[in-house]
Amino acid sequence: MDTSNPAVFVNGGLLRMYVGRRVRAVIQAIQPDAAGVAGKSTDDHQLVVKGSPPPFRLTNFVEVIGIADTDRSIRAEMWTNFGDTFDTQNYNQLCQLANGEFKHLFV
Repeated sequence: MDTSNPAVFVNGGLLRMYVGRRVRAVIQAIQPDAAGVAGKSTDDHQLVVKGSPPPFRLTNFVEVIGIADTDRSIRAEMWTNFGDTFDTQNYNQLCQLANGEFKHLFV
């Protein structure tokens, strides 16, 4: 596993802390188009994922790894389908742990 450039677990509220850095976020894809995907973060923030979506059909929830462009957008490097149902509360708790007291456990 390459740990030289880790992606921080974020939701919409935490994204602003990592502008310019590599992040990973789960979004609910709402409106894909040629320029990217408009979506909703697990904590109900509106986000835009820039860059061409992958050649496969996106499921309702997708994880995006990329660079945080602004506090509301990510420039995608990698997309992973997470299915049509997803526990957003658990993911938000994971984000809080990964950015708080247990930050050292998340590379």
